[in-house]
Amino acid sequence: MGRILYCRGEKRSASNRIVFVMINETHDIPVERHPLEPFLPSDGRILMLGSFPPPRQRWSMNFFYPNKQNDMWRIMGLLFFGDKDRFVRSDGGFDEDMVRGFCNERGIGLFDTACEVRRLNNDASDKFLVVARCSDVGAMLAKMPRCGAVVVTGQKALDTLLSTVEGEAPSIGSFTEVTIGDRKVRLYRMPSTSRAYPLAIGKKAESYRVMFENEGLIPAL
Repeated sequence: MGRILYCRGEKRSASNRIVFVMINETHDIPVERHPLEPFLPSDGRILMLGSFPPPRQRWSMNFFYPNKQNDMWRIMGLLFFGDKDRFVRSDGGFDEDMVRGFCNERGIGLFDTACEVRRLNNDASDKFLVVARCSDVGAMLAKMPRCGAVVVTGQKALDTLLSTVEGEAPSIGSFTEVTIGDRKVRLYRMPSTSRAYPLAIGKKAESYRVMFENEGLIPAL
């Protein structure tokens, strides 16, 4: 996984500072380590980073965005194949082999901005995640020499990443340029694909379409 970084408190948002204080008050809550290894195609073009996986009982496959209530793979199916159910099994879960093959073929790397958390509620909500350690995104990029874009998929992921790197936060659906390690990259902020985020899947897909078009993964309309 590479070197693991502690998040710097001085870069946190006001809400995150409140959560950080809660760590001292909830030290008896065990630290949960990330259950997956980073998925880093050697010729990957983009690195997509979420916050942290949901509890294991909510998984429908042993890969990223495994929750049936998360629409990441429906958005991918819609944008790349015109079929939002492209990666959906008959039981409503996701086909891990198809998803892995797709990401490898298209050069899409995947991990999360936190590699250790304390979970204050046993659910999939980012609201109750306390980041204990941040992932070393620079080490991941070193394994993806062609990668020119880092994509965060939600507010928690963005806040966690910006606690470890210098840069301005982009608005939803846009990007800024940041330096991570020794690499200058475009940092995109995408809407969360969780259904808890109140935006229709079609609207979310349009934001993702613009990003994928900019990075040359799908042709411009």
